[in-house]
Amino acid sequence: MDTSVVLHAAATPTAPALVLRPWRVADIGALVEVCRDPVLRRWTSHRVDSEADGVRWVEEQERAWAAGGRFSFAVLEVRSRAGQEELAGQVVLKDVAPGEPGAEVGYWTAAHARGRGVAPRALEALTGWAFDTFEGAGLKRLDLLHQVDNEASCRVARKSRYAFDHVLPASPPDYPLDGHVHVRRLGGS
Repeated sequence: MDTSVVLHAAATPTAPALVLRPWRVADIGALVEVCRDPVLRRWTSHRVDSEADGVRWVEEQERAWAAGGRFSFAVLEVRSRAGQEELAGQVVLKDVAPGEPGAEVGYWTAAHARGRGVAPRALEALTGWAFDTFEGAGLKRLDLLHQVDNEASCRVARKSRYAFDHVLPASPPDYPLDGHVHVRRLGGS
């Protein structure tokens, strides 16, 4: 898969334009800083506490991209006409396999970027790219999962036209609470 893929989301009256591209080593400093946020740490399974952790994490994203089953994008806000970019989050398409009708999406948003529509706009760009890129391989459905008490993710799912599908039972210790499964299908919700 081509790692030069760059996706865009237009600016809104309240938020700058977004650029989505594969993670780079140059992102590590910003990644470590963003991952210090306790809210983000509550909802994500990865820990990036140091530059060494950041290097490992970015290398994992690169390997997964090269293997073709997981495609992780850094979400950057374009802050000026000169194109200055600031890390605002991540979106990921995972569990992609030829002939399989479904895959999963995920995302997180940096603390400084929350409440400005970054996650829904980035998720919309990823969703369009996923269906455009993998429809020929059989992709027809994208699943978005979140813990039942993550109300912000539920709002992002609804804004992004991922319809609530069912409750996913808890599976302690990794998933101590029930979850929601939201679904978006090719050509609609």
